[in-house]
Amino acid sequence: MTTQDESESRVTTEQQPGADAGRPVSAEPGRCPHCGAPVEPTARFCEACGSPLTPTEAAAQDDAPDLPIELTASVPRGEPASTEPTVVLPRPCQSCGGVVGSDGYCETCGTKAPSERDHYVERPASWVAACCDRGVRHHRNEDATAIAASAEPGKRAVLVVCDGVSTADDSDVGALAAARAARDVLVSTRPAGLGVPESRAAAIEAALVAAAEKGNEAIVATTRPDAANPASCTFTAVVVEDDLCVFGNVGDSRAYWITDAGAGDPVQLTTDDSVAQLRIASGVPKEEAEEGPQAHAILKWLGRDSQDFRPSTGSVLLNGSGWVLVCSDGLWNYASEATELQALIVQLSATVGSEPLALAEAMVRWACDQGGKDNVSVVLARREAR
Repeated sequence: MTTQDESESRVTTEQQPGADAGRPVSAEPGRCPHCGAPVEPTARFCEACGSPLTPTEAAAQDDAPDLPIELTASVPRGEPASTEPTVVLPRPCQSCGGVVGSDGYCETCGTKAPSERDHYVERPASWVAACCDRGVRHHRNEDATAIAASAEPGKRAVLVVCDGVSTADDSDVGALAAARAARDVLVSTRPAGLGVPESRAAAIEAALVAAAEKGNEAIVATTRPDAANPASCTFTAVVVEDDLCVFGNVGDSRAYWITDAGAGDPVQLTTDDSVAQLRIASGVPKEEAEEGPQAHAILKWLGRDSQDFRPSTGSVLLNGSGWVLVCSDGLWNYASEATELQALIVQLSATVGSEPLALAEAMVRWACDQGGKDNVSVVLARREAR
């Protein structure tokens, strides 16, 4: 189990002469004079204590196209969810009934309005669900999920997780844009190859590369051309078609095949693009590398300043019953090994059952209970043995 409390950051190729070297792109935030909590230079109120602040920078004018980021907070049990998150209309301040300004704070009392972006779920079909949450420590949710699935269990599902880089500007908006754009490519593209599993897998891998390209275009479209620290995010996507699972990855969000207990060995499908993975490859024990310096510094990402956003891809045939799991490091921080995640699913299923949405929400709650040091995304697709 890893508990490194370090925000996602980026390391360029020039900054990685060795496994233990590299300086992430970052900017030290200001501090609230009242409580000492980190504050953005454009903030009018402290998110931790609510005290009024004097901004040290004017809020930037965003010339990028409008992107709705408010999402539905829940999906009624038994009702199918749309693959498109629903826009939520602005609400009055819950503390005083005043008007909530465009910055998310009440213009009367200064209270931070809760955002539906902080916690949302998706359930396009009975066998696929996602839960995305701000966590405990971060001031906003920079994770994003975007999923789609056939009504017939196990037939076809598209699962995407993007984790915004905390040290970059507007990564919450960019990650959501990238996740949606990639999902839409994979929903509309259904390559069959030459009819054999190997050919079909290769064709879907090509679609994953195209999805990453569209995701990169989408995140660039949300970024001002003159941004000094442009929005960026990880990218992990999985396409499940019957017993074929094809995956692609940029950064350090992950995909796993978590078999049911006794149905085979669970396995981590993707390999991180990270400083921690470089250290593992050089012989450092995995737990030590994932808890060490720069553990969450990534070497590849989507974004305007990305030097390489082509995903690493692969495929596997799913044997037996189990769960395809796609998650951000907000979950695997606390259970990195596939066997740990298998044990966690067994433990939580005993309490909440095996309905995907209930289980995804339980896994997010569990991560928050462990400390919630990062945003948390959990996407699950159930496969039954045939």
